[in-house]
Amino acid sequence: MDSPILRDLHACADKDLATFQQKFFKTQTGGYGEGDQFLGITVPKTRSIAKQYSSMDLQEIAELLQSPWHEARLTALHLLEHAYTKGGPEQRKDVVKTYLQHVSFVNNWDLVDTSAHKILGRYVWETGKTDLLWALAESEYLWSERISMVATLWLMKHGQTIEAIALAKYFLAHPHDLMHKAVGWMLREVGKVDIHALRSFLDVHAQAMPRTMLRYSIEKLDQQERQKYMRTPKQ
Repeated sequence: MDSPILRDLHACADKDLATFQQKFFKTQTGGYGEGDQFLGITVPKTRSIAKQYSSMDLQEIAELLQSPWHEARLTALHLLEHAYTKGGPEQRKDVVKTYLQHVSFVNNWDLVDTSAHKILGRYVWETGKTDLLWALAESEYLWSERISMVATLWLMKHGQTIEAIALAKYFLAHPHDLMHKAVGWMLREVGKVDIHALRSFLDVHAQAMPRTMLRYSIEKLDQQERQKYMRTPKQ
């Protein structure tokens, strides 16, 4: 895809930043971001460029989302978020369809975390289609799994914790550290909405939780409670 938006992105490229990002996002062989390519562009700059192309149609955005360049995919996700926010019910349905058809390109934690709740989570909240979350959760594909978990952030911002708690339980035995962090983060958000729900979850599951997941989930509790849960012997 040779387009004005890609030319603008390339014009902002910073080789030194790209070198740092390659390491930070684990693009080496065996890393979770293996093979990803970076131009070296800050997130605020990608948002600024996205604003300049806010009239792009979904087909163009989908093509951009398939770019080998990480920042191009990030910019495409900003554009999808904008299209969702500005669209009516049919447009929003099409945006989510586009997003779900291209989850293999939402393939690093920052791409997931900037888009999952603002696009899919918002759609689930508006439509009640929680089955979309579970289809991703059961995919056995890391990034789809993380999308399902992080998407619940939008639900929790509107007082709904049921899906976050259910998914957290589902992912308790997940092997990957990036899911431990995502689950712990969402449980921490549960605590902001319903502290009793978080405590109930921890009382039952703290023993089985990976330490990283537990640490993230208890971060906002007082010191005494944190110490109590961290002393819980792991089974």
